[in-house]
Amino acid sequence: MLVEAEDVSVAIGGRQVLDGDFVRCEPGTMTALVGPSGSGKTTLLHCLGLLFPVNRGRILIDGRDATKYGSAARRRFWRDHAAFVLQDYGIMDEESVAFNVSMQSSLLGRRATGDGKRLEQVLEQTGLAGRQDEVASHLSGGEKQWLALARAIYKRAAVVFVDEPTASLDAANRRKVIALFAEFAASGRTVIVSTHDSEMIEACSSRHEIGSGRTAAHPVSQSH
Repeated sequence: MLVEAEDVSVAIGGRQVLDGDFVRCEPGTMTALVGPSGSGKTTLLHCLGLLFPVNRGRILIDGRDATKYGSAARRRFWRDHAAFVLQDYGIMDEESVAFNVSMQSSLLGRRATGDGKRLEQVLEQTGLAGRQDEVASHLSGGEKQWLALARAIYKRAAVVFVDEPTASLDAANRRKVIALFAEFAASGRTVIVSTHDSEMIEACSSRHEIGSGRTAAHPVSQSH
């Protein structure tokens, strides 16, 4: 799924956060949104994910002007095509690990339903094997981040929006997370990452520097 920003500008509280940004995020690629702290990386990510409105310009989803979407169309996009791995994890603390991953429950009560075998595989992949019945509030901050990743894997979303996924991880887990998103992209998904992590940026096939005036993402240099 192709996701683009065309001449996007955003002001928050009277301060210009984005000013005429262009970026093109293609299927099968991982695009890094880069820039110093406070430059608007997360704001642009949220605009591309239709979580935040733009003051000027357009967000295009497969060539369609998504800035004209009503609330129902945005919800359909989030439900059918998008997965988010954001700083606040988006975890429902009072629900089980399984429900947080599958986002499905039986009509009679809160028991999680869905593809049980796939759920087990995803929890194994993210270090949460055997914990599907635990309440999410019992998880540590790092485990909640893995839970958010598990949900993105389980969903098989066409577009994955990621905000600073390695900020609080040690080196070993950082490499695991980077490899996971690289796999997402290799499988044909569109992966968009707001990050200042040089290792994550290096793994991306393209990058967009906030406020650079560039009209598209540019290949990341592989030289060291």
